[in-house]
Amino acid sequence: MASRRRFLLLAAAPAIAGCSGILPGQGDPAQLYTLTPKNSFAADLPRVAWQLVVELPVAAAGLNTSRVALQRTPVSLDYFARANWSDAAPAMLQTLLVESFENTGRIVAVSRESVRLRPDYLLQTDLREFAAEYFPDATRPPLVRVRMTAKLVRVADRAIIASTSAERAERAKADAMDAIMIAFDEASGAVMRRIVEWTLRAPGTSARPER
Repeated sequence: MASRRRFLLLAAAPAIAGCSGILPGQGDPAQLYTLTPKNSFAADLPRVAWQLVVELPVAAAGLNTSRVALQRTPVSLDYFARANWSDAAPAMLQTLLVESFENTGRIVAVSRESVRLRPDYLLQTDLREFAAEYFPDATRPPLVRVRMTAKLVRVADRAIIASTSAERAERAKADAMDAIMIAFDEASGAVMRRIVEWTLRAPGTSARPER
């Protein structure tokens, strides 16, 4: 596998970029894709003494799906034919964020569910953009744009102690599914790194809060 092909290909059927218009039972089965967590971070990232739950990202109905979104205009939303995420996009990104936090080695514990630990903070995110853009020039490979907002909530008093927004756009090297997935991986990876590093550096969170 080429070094830049860092996304994980989960099925063997060919993926063909195009708008979704295939009826159930027609054509090849959907190709499944997932993205990779971040495993490299700033060397001066602080070590924290608290536990975190990463909640399921909120997303509009058009992005709360396993279908891979594309936009031909700023006000339209479509999907690639025969190409799906391995899970609904918010659930996939939640898992990747948890794994990215674990990969820092700088946090006591992190989970998707509070039943597994007694969290000190909740990370609440909102998936605002997660699509390949074919405008304003449809003759070029798409620009993959990923944007998330994040809020860090202190469990003890349910106070929002900090908030941020992270966005990244990556131009695919070609109008082909493998190249588009590499662009998704690059863009989402940059956004996740920003959110992870911001969370661990949030003001007043270096020590575990009193309960």
